Amino acid sequence: MAKVKSARHKRNAQKQQLWLWIGIIGVLLIAMAGIALANQSSFQSIPGEISIDEAYRKYQEGAFVLDVRTQEEWAEYHATNTTLIPLDELPSRLDEVPRDQEIVVICRSGNRSQVGRDILLEAGFEDVTSAAGGLKAWSAAGYPIEGTRP
Repeated sequence: MAKVKSARHKRNAQKQQLWLWIGIIGVLLIAMAGIALANQSSFQSIPGEISIDEAYRKYQEGAFVLDVRTQEEWAEYHATNTTLIPLDELPSRLDEVPRDQEIVVICRSGNRSQVGRDILLEAGFEDVTSAAGGLKAWSAAGYPIEGTRP
């Protein structure tokens, strides 16, 4: 009789351990899914950053598009009807940027444009965004480019 109780106790303990592991794995999977969703939504909603399609829409509606790449990069290619002020010159050339117009800052891949956006915001400009993906994404989407497409 003791052997039967011992075997039954052992099986019950194994079942409990199995359910414990299943529960732990389930909680981990739910946590990972939550983290993935949080990261995805935060990537899509970085304050002050817009998609390249939204940037193009604003461009078509008359926003001032400011390219903050270098003169050499600009000479290779740039979005049609945009303005170049290299990032390192921007703080000293703020008077060339309109304060009464929406501004979209763009660069090659979207990194320098965030810095340019922040410079403008710190200088008191109010309606400023940066274009995620930069001119690489702009060109890949087939939007107007002057020069050789990257």
